[in-house]
Amino acid sequence: MNSITFTLLILLTTFLMGSSFSVGKFGLLYSSPLLLVALRFILAGIIMAGIVMVVKRPHPSSKENWVRMFIIGTFQTAGVMGCIFMSLRTITASESSILTFTNPLLVVVFSTIFLQTRYKLYQWFGVLLGLVGVIITLGAQIEMKVGIFYGLLSAVFWASSTLLVKKWGSKFDTWVLSAYQMLFGGLLLLLSSFLLENPFFIFNHNSLLILLWLSIMSSIIQFAVWYYLLQKSDPGKTSAFLFLAPFFGVLSGWLLLNDPLYPSIIAGGLLIIIGIYLVNSNFQRNHRLAKSTLNSD
Repeated sequence: MNSITFTLLILLTTFLMGSSFSVGKFGLLYSSPLLLVALRFILAGIIMAGIVMVVKRPHPSSKENWVRMFIIGTFQTAGVMGCIFMSLRTITASESSILTFTNPLLVVVFSTIFLQTRYKLYQWFGVLLGLVGVIITLGAQIEMKVGIFYGLLSAVFWASSTLLVKKWGSKFDTWVLSAYQMLFGGLLLLLSSFLLENPFFIFNHNSLLILLWLSIMSSIIQFAVWYYLLQKSDPGKTSAFLFLAPFFGVLSGWLLLNDPLYPSIIAGGLLIIIGIYLVNSNFQRNHRLAKSTLNSD
C-alpha cells in the first residue's frame, strides 16, 4: 500500500469514527443506548453478511476461526461500542472520545507486554504527545462520573481487539470478518439491552436516518477500512492515527450540535500532528533500514 492510499483511508475511517460520537449523541434522544448500538450493528452485520454471501467471499472453513470472529466481535463491537454508548449517558461526546481514543497508548503498552514489540523512547513520546493534544483539542473538564469508567473500558477493549485483529486477521477475508464480528457483537448487545436496561426506540424520520448513518457509514465502511489497514501495517502505527478521530469529532460537533471552536482546538491539533509525525517517521525509518539490510544480504 502506498503512502497516498494509506493517508486517504486513514482520513476516511477516522472521520467516520469521530463523527459517530456526535451522531450517536443525537441517537440517544430516540433510543436507549444499548438497544441503539445493537440495532446499528445487527443491521450492518446483516447487510454485510448478505453481501459477502452473494459475492461468494471466502468464509471460514473451521469452527475455530468462527470462534475467533466471535471473540473479535465481543471485544470490538460489543465491548468497545457498548461502553461508548453507555458513557454517552452521563458524559459529553467530547469526553467519551478523549477516553476511548487513549487506546493507541494501550496498544503500544499491550504490544510491548504480550507481543514483545519494542518501541523507541521517541515513539512513546509521540504517543503521549498525541494524547496531550487530544485533551487540549477537546478542552476536557472530566468529572468523576460512571461514564468515565465506561470510556476507559472502551479503550481497553479497543486496544485488545486491535491486537487480536493483527494476530488473527490474516486468516479471514476482510469483508467477511467485518460482517460477522459486527453481527455477533450486535446480537450480544441486543441481549445486554434486555438484561441491563429498559429498552426503547422511537421510530421517526430522524431516528431512522441516524440508525442508517451509524449502520452503513460509521460501521460497514469504517470497519472494513480499519481492518484492512490493521492487516497492512503495524497496529501501533495505525492506531496512532486514531488521534485524528476526536478532532473530527469536534468538527462534526460544531456542524451538527453548534459546538463552538476554541483556540485550544488549534493548539491541540498541532500537538496531534507532531505526535503522529514522530510515531510514523520512526516506523518509516525502521522500514527503510530493514529493507536496506535485506538488500545488503
